[in-house]
Amino acid sequence: MSPESVPVLIKLQKRLPTPALYAALGMAASYYGYPFIVSVSFGGFIPGPFILLGLFFLLMVLIGLQRTLESLPGMNTTTLKKSGIFLLALTAGFSLGIAARRSVPGPAELGLEREKIVAVSGILREDPRTLHGGSGMGILELKGCSGQGGLRTSANGRITVFFPAESIPRLKEFGRACEVYADGAFVTSMNDNSSNVYLFRASSVHVVKPAPVFEVFRTSLRIVLLEKFQNRQGIKGGDAKPPVWGSLASALLLGVRDDLDVALSAGFRDSGCSHILALSGMHLAVISGALVFLIRRPLGIRRASIVGAAFILLYVFVAGAQPSLVRAAIMYLIGTFAVLGLLRGKPLSLLCMAFIIQLLLQSDTGVSLSFILSYLALLGILTLGETMRSLFRGRLPEIIAGGLSASIGAFVFTAPVVSLYFASLRPIGIVAGLILAPLSSVFMIFSMAALALSFLPFPLWDALDFVLTRIYRLLESMVSLAGHAGGISIHNAFAVLIFSLLFWSLIFLLEKWDLARRKSIASFD
Repeated sequence: MSPESVPVLIKLQKRLPTPALYAALGMAASYYGYPFIVSVSFGGFIPGPFILLGLFFLLMVLIGLQRTLESLPGMNTTTLKKSGIFLLALTAGFSLGIAARRSVPGPAELGLEREKIVAVSGILREDPRTLHGGSGMGILELKGCSGQGGLRTSANGRITVFFPAESIPRLKEFGRACEVYADGAFVTSMNDNSSNVYLFRASSVHVVKPAPVFEVFRTSLRIVLLEKFQNRQGIKGGDAKPPVWGSLASALLLGVRDDLDVALSAGFRDSGCSHILALSGMHLAVISGALVFLIRRPLGIRRASIVGAAFILLYVFVAGAQPSLVRAAIMYLIGTFAVLGLLRGKPLSLLCMAFIIQLLLQSDTGVSLSFILSYLALLGILTLGETMRSLFRGRLPEIIAGGLSASIGAFVFTAPVVSLYFASLRPIGIVAGLILAPLSSVFMIFSMAALALSFLPFPLWDALDFVLTRIYRLLESMVSLAGHAGGISIHNAFAVLIFSLLFWSLIFLLEKWDLARRKSIASFD
């Protein structure tokens, strides 16, 4: 290898995607294309396994070609080696995607005709949620079904159960993983025989078995934390009204939106900023950042990162394994290995590794809308957002350029999916998020301070209550103002996809042109 080629190869290696990206692409292709792969066949042969065999065959050809070329004098096989590594990663990801999608549970097996079932029993897989009007809902892992005349049969799979209002307090007291028996009937008008989702409306609910010990501890801890936000500290009796900001603190810190003001929730949705209410990387960054800030100086960055990782595992356990929160937690944990020097990786590589790990651990969440939007949003921030940030550099203040580029990147990448599911887009969220996200982060910091002080006998609650009330009212006003901007009705999600691709291509070309122009100007300085 000539000395002149070394800088070129170094530059090429920095710009080449990492193997994790190819593995994630292969996994995404087979996971989301799995229904098409298994439904299309040529002459009775399903193409999925043959695609996999073709990739392996191509890999073997590259390995053989590499060894042949290495025997020739003066031959550089660096590019060929990288091609083999990338193809191996693509093949491995393709295989893992098929395995993950095959493990996604299918429709629930009831054991009886749906119309004849009068009761179901099973285990709550998540914390029951309160709906508008006082009733609630939850996901039940079926164990059995009962029919008319005392007929009983075993069942498996998951169904969505709507609970009566009077059962919600008791269900929340026992919490996730308790076993319940519910009388009622399936909602046949909202189900289709081809649907994977079954809806059951319960008329009465009985808790027949408590949750395991560690789940009981989790539920008790959640109840204590929620009560801190639902009761005004230092005041007892009938005048102890909950603080006006308590419901928002519960939503942003624990993901519990049961008591959140309906108008405020609708305002976040109408302003295009509903993602702020969903626990994700922003919330994890604020919470873990506050902890690491407090312990970094006495422990050092490495030990503080380890303590932060342990705290995040506890936090996810308490808050619940929501897809966007799990994604952020996995990325933080992988990043901890990087801080400790055990792993090297860029943010895009961390995202790809988190995608692979989460699909392997939670295969069924890959088909959820929150999972898809979470990864698309961060992918847009790390790709299109970084490209736009380089265009804004020197033209806008960095504090504005960073947030604006991230908002545009997330919006463009999620726009096709949002328009497909909701038939509308709210571009106002690009600008509104620049104000609401930092303001919500400040609100979270003060809420955590109020939570910490609520365990201490110091009379500082009133001061924080005053500050949090003012921030809450400001958030209310900003959300309402942004929500009045309205949205854009979309009738063709495919057109939005084409526009997003063209926009990304245009920004990419503009970056190339801008970089070349800046270099030409710099050469004359």
